[in-house]
Amino acid sequence: MRPVPPELQAEDEQELLLLLEPQEFLQGAAQLTQMSSPPCSMPWIPLESLTHLHLAVIGLEAYLWSHQPSAQRIQQLESPEVSIGWPEVEEALVLLQLFADLDVLLVASWQELSQHVCAFTKALAQRPSKQCRDTQAFAFCTAGRWASGQRVSRDGSGLRGVWWKQIRQFNRVSPAVADAIVTAFPSPRLLQQAFSACSTEQERLGLLADLPVKAREGRQPRRVGPDLSRRICLFLTTANPDLLLDLGF
Repeated sequence: MRPVPPELQAEDEQELLLLLEPQEFLQGAAQLTQMSSPPCSMPWIPLESLTHLHLAVIGLEAYLWSHQPSAQRIQQLESPEVSIGWPEVEEALVLLQLFADLDVLLVASWQELSQHVCAFTKALAQRPSKQCRDTQAFAFCTAGRWASGQRVSRDGSGLRGVWWKQIRQFNRVSPAVADAIVTAFPSPRLLQQAFSACSTEQERLGLLADLPVKAREGRQPRRVGPDLSRRICLFLTTANPDLLLDLGF
């Protein structure tokens, strides 16, 4: 068993990779599969551990085959009455996942293990920024230091994509419908000006209703419709911050 040296662990570390020899893993797996009831403790896991443990075993398949008679495919461990093969190994993997939320990485070589460790370390390093990005209130925001979104250059390139994504935030808006609106009004300012030019409230609410939407081949042409037209109009013109634009799902 080769745990990470304590001097290399951060005080607030929550993830720990534990490397086991094949025989060590098989001994623990044999203990699990011989239990008649759900285990109250798991091999290799301290009872009050605050870390999320990950197990890695190198060369388990080669070890099993090298210690098995070709006819029986059974691995004899230190105790003569204990035998374990691939069916028991698979059962132990399921028990570890169900009762300890413990995943086991079975790799054939050190190179494969190092590739996994690099990928896992990269994922851990990126987790804080991804969590921050996922908590953004508006998915259509432009790309910044802590947010991933539509990239906008200084000359304004990309703003049309931001406008398209903003329209897609409305419920029941397909990409084709968003394309139709953005094609007719390439920016929200142009649409606001069109609303201001309408002489009546009814005209404003229905301004987008008759915009044609490009239909797929073999389907009948359709339009944006009065419901979405009303919602977008209220979104851009209302002064009431508590107004519900859509009561549907």
